[in-house]
Order: sequence, then structure tokens, then C-alpha cells
Amino acid sequence: MSTDTDRIQNALRDITIAKRVRLLFSLVVLVLFAWIFTNALSEVGFSVGEIVRYWPEFTDALGDFFPPGSLFGVLPFVDVSQYWAFIQERNLLLQFEDGNPVLGAMFVTFAMGFAGTVLGIPGALLLGVLGSERVTPYPFNFLFRGTMSIIRAIPALVWALIYIPLGGVSPFTATLAIGTDTMGNLGRLFTDALEEVEDGPIEAIESTGANGPQKVVFGMLSQVFTPFIAWTMYILEINVRIAVTMGLIGGGGLGQVLQTQRGLFKYTNMMATILVIFVLVISVEFVSQRVRSYIRGTEEGTSFLTLVVEFPQRMARSIWE
Repeated sequence: MSTDTDRIQNALRDITIAKRVRLLFSLVVLVLFAWIFTNALSEVGFSVGEIVRYWPEFTDALGDFFPPGSLFGVLPFVDVSQYWAFIQERNLLLQFEDGNPVLGAMFVTFAMGFAGTVLGIPGALLLGVLGSERVTPYPFNFLFRGTMSIIRAIPALVWALIYIPLGGVSPFTATLAIGTDTMGNLGRLFTDALEEVEDGPIEAIESTGANGPQKVVFGMLSQVFTPFIAWTMYILEINVRIAVTMGLIGGGGLGQVLQTQRGLFKYTNMMATILVIFVLVISVEFVSQRVRSYIRGTEEGTSFLTLVVEFPQRMARSIWE
């Protein structure tokens, strides 16, 4: 009886000690987090006083972002006619001259994202296949994995700056930067997909006397054809958002229009451009979601409302992707 009592007391003591250790560890982590957060705010000069100081200017700018108007001449509303006037003036969408369509800045942005994705696919496929240990023996496969890691470590905006000597700051260098970024990001996704393929089809191809490339194409790539398309469509979504940010450094398209209007403090024109960006990005993402759902044989996918609600977060994230 005494032995059982001692065992219970020892167990309770161990539990108590473990709880105290976890509590102490939590307090240390909390203090460390607070110290890092405080120093981060200090480093960036964040101050509530600055927000209060410039709040009147911010509210004035909001009045320009959303120019006051009326709905049916009665209800207060945003004067959307000012947005539409700027969209037509700068040809952000599409215009017709002498009966011929003239593509606007929105299509330039889409072209950069789409062309960059297509240009990056061959390199992504090559690096992705050679980076798989099923194709290239360890540790040589890490030469290709390392190449993809280096590409992914450098944001697309920085690649655009690197390529400036090739053609200045232009849609050409922006597209080239997006293509390079695609090689790293999409190639890594391809590698991960190839690591999960089944051995059965590969062994079946080997039994027919197939050579190395045939085993890769018919034994491995055939198994991941659908995921490859899905990942490519996902990267296209990201690249269209990146194409917008490319314009902020002079790469053309909607981003450049937005940057120009910001420099002129034309907030109404900025909001008109943002609305066109919103339409472009949401449209591409919605089509991409539907295509991925179709090739997977399901009707599941992110709803249109979710795409709209999460739009600002994805745009902010795309700046350094």
C-alpha cells in the first residue's frame, strides 16, 4: 500500500514539475517574443503618434480614393464615373480605334504573367526532373535542387533589377524575371510531385527494356501529368500578381500606371487602376480554380467570394514571392 502511495506521489510530483517547466518555458518565449517585437517596431520607426499626426491627411486622401457622388441623384455614393473616365483616358482595358481593338495596360500585365509562366516551364521541368532522387542519384540531384533554391531565394523584383542591362526597365525584362522565378518555384513543385510517384508503373516500363528517358517520360511523368497542370495554373495566378508589382519599378502595365498616379498624388486615378487590377487578378484566379477543379474531376474549389475577400492578402504576399 505504501509503495502504491509513493508511486502516486512521485507521479504527481513529476506532473507538477513538468507543468512548472512548461510554464517557465512559455514565459521565456513570451518575453523573447515581446523583446523581438518591440525592437522590430523601433527599427521600422513605428509610432502611434505618427498615425495620429498624419491621420487628417489620410482621411483627405480617402476622400480622393472614393470621390463623393450620388446614386440616382439622391443617395450619397461613390462617383464611379471618375474611375471610368480615367480607365478610358489611359486605355487600361480595351479601346477601338478605326474599328480595330487596342489592348490596354491590363492586357500588358496579363501578357507578362502568362508569357513568363510559359517561358519558365521548360526550365522548371528540366530542373524538377533532374532534382528528383528517382532520376539523379544522391547527392548529384542536389546540384539541381540547389539551383532551384538559389532562384527561389531571389525575389522576382530583384531578378528584374538584375536583368536591367539586357533591356532596361521594360515589360521584356519583367517577363524574363517572371520566367526565371517560375523555373525555381514551379521546378521545386515538380520535384516534390515526382518524389511521390508509384514504383509499379516505373517497374512495368523497365520490364519492357525501356531506357532512362523513356522510364522518366512514360513511367514517372505520366503519373503526375494532372498535378503538373494544376501547379502550373497555380503559378500563373502568382505570376499575374507579380506582373502587377513589376510595374511599380517601371516594368509596364497596370503597376506602372499605378506608380505614376501615386507620384502625382492622383488618388482617384490610383483607385481606378486598383479596380482594374482587382478585376484582372480575380478573373485569372477564378479561371485557374475552375480549370484545376475540372482536371481533378471535382467541383470543389475556392469560391468567388473567398477570392475577393483574400485578394489584398495575396497581392501583398506577391511582392516578394
